[in-house]
Amino acid sequence: MTLIFVGDPMCSWCYGFGKELAGLMALHPGLPLDIVVGGVRAGATDVLDDAGKAFRLAHWARVEASSGLPFNRAAFMARRGFVYDTEPICRAVVAVRRLAPQADLLAVFRALQAAFYVDGLDTTDGRILATVAAAALRAQGQDVGTDAVHAAWLAPETVAATQADFHRARALGVRSFPALLLETPDGIQEIAPGYAHTAALDQRLRTLLDRYAVSH
Repeated sequence: MTLIFVGDPMCSWCYGFGKELAGLMALHPGLPLDIVVGGVRAGATDVLDDAGKAFRLAHWARVEASSGLPFNRAAFMARRGFVYDTEPICRAVVAVRRLAPQADLLAVFRALQAAFYVDGLDTTDGRILATVAAAALRAQGQDVGTDAVHAAWLAPETVAATQADFHRARALGVRSFPALLLETPDGIQEIAPGYAHTAALDQRLRTLLDRYAVSH
């Protein structure tokens, strides 16, 4: 059986959820995790104005209250001409998945989240994304350089694989992020259709695992 996490690194609730999912994986270290990027604003071309920023800050406040994670509001509000396109950061996740399939992809996903929400970096820039992802891989002992990640990020195969993830997210029936599913030989079971704390995720997962074990 495999857990499937469907999310987007530039989705604020997914940022909060990353902490909870990491806690869940620590409780179930032997359970495989498949990360599918959803592209919450993939391909967006509109420049984010002050009203759009204020709208997002309201969401950030709710995520911060629920998760306790920090947000760099000042850097976000100071940015000018920012296009909130999430395709590049989603593609960075896919690039790492293709380049280092044995790596802890959730740790890289969370590093990319922190780059945007905490460090205030421009995570629509491929070189910045490659630098962050390569550092996260090196922290795991993976000998992968920034240039290699950037080349993988630029590759047409990675662009296509990212689009395939977006399609897969829809095929799984996911309409909002984050979503956590459990894939079993009998089909897909839902763990959480949105943000939830580790304890609630663990309870739901154990219920399903126990049910599956009993029924088989």
